[in-house]
Amino acid sequence: MTRTFQVVVIGGGQAGLAAGYHLRRQGIDFTILGADPAPGGAWQHMWDSLHLFSPADYSSLPGRLMPTQPGETYPDAGHVVDYLTDYEKRYDLPVQHGVQVEAVRRDGGRLLVEADSGSWRARAVISATGTWSRPFVPAVPGRGLFTGRQLHTVNYRSPRDFAGQHVVVVGGGNSGAQIAADLALHGDATVTWATRRPPRFLPDDIDGRILFDVATARRRALDAGRADTGGVASLGDIVAVPPVRAARDAGLLRAQPMFSRLTATGVQWADGSRAETDAIIWCTGLRPALAHLAPLNLRGPRGHIPTDGTRALGEPRLHLLGYGDWTGPASATLIGVGRPARDAAAQIAQLLSS
Repeated sequence: MTRTFQVVVIGGGQAGLAAGYHLRRQGIDFTILGADPAPGGAWQHMWDSLHLFSPADYSSLPGRLMPTQPGETYPDAGHVVDYLTDYEKRYDLPVQHGVQVEAVRRDGGRLLVEADSGSWRARAVISATGTWSRPFVPAVPGRGLFTGRQLHTVNYRSPRDFAGQHVVVVGGGNSGAQIAADLALHGDATVTWATRRPPRFLPDDIDGRILFDVATARRRALDAGRADTGGVASLGDIVAVPPVRAARDAGLLRAQPMFSRLTATGVQWADGSRAETDAIIWCTGLRPALAHLAPLNLRGPRGHIPTDGTRALGEPRLHLLGYGDWTGPASATLIGVGRPARDAAAQIAQLLSS
């Protein structure tokens, strides 16, 4: 059976919920298809010690402030899941959980959304699937030879899983620094932190509030034709959250150059030196989860779909939300996704009325 709505939102996480909030305010008939069986989006899969970069009152979706978490300046991932669950219920958002969308196709004057549990026809689609389901691991020589454990950021949960082991953490971004710090501070593991370039820590007083303002200022400058300010990247790569600061200041967070290859039992650097290794955690980033849009043939450079704001240039009935700055300033953050979600809903309302 094929169901029909004015709009189908693909993705039940923070971006999908923000889209639903603004679609409801526009009086649009819509449904939200979420792949996870429960509310909370990617936050329900984060590692145990993860906390936000920003206080609760600066980490909110449109219409509803995130409540503070007792005893915590920066809420943990579980608190975010509770907030998103409450948000979905408070606004009675029509999320269908456990629906895996497989393809979006053109179907005459509508778009056809095909999933494992059926299909939906819509006059417009918002894709808000994020990046968590598409981890990236670089093609390092010898990766297939290594007999130890390999996992990605998305699979890491707790330092308890690596007690007594030597762990190599790869990646000079936030996840690499935080997981290396988590292992060094709270586990019984020996940690080597490998990065392609020396890590760049942001000043200790910078958190998500400032980062959002910087990202927004950069987008406004670009939109106005002014010089690129460099945005967040101009400040550094790693937010010095309390555990990262503690590990850094204790001398436990010292990066080593990236190794050149893997061996059967560990890693090897360009100078021939080696380290026996039990596990490698690849904190090497994520890519936009856009495979369901392949039938539309919209892919551009770097795997991105060219957009004007959130609207796909090659398919005006499609909006992309929450994948990063290319779909709105800071749109992959809780506080940042509200504005592009509002703009997408307004443009879709205009499309529907034409």
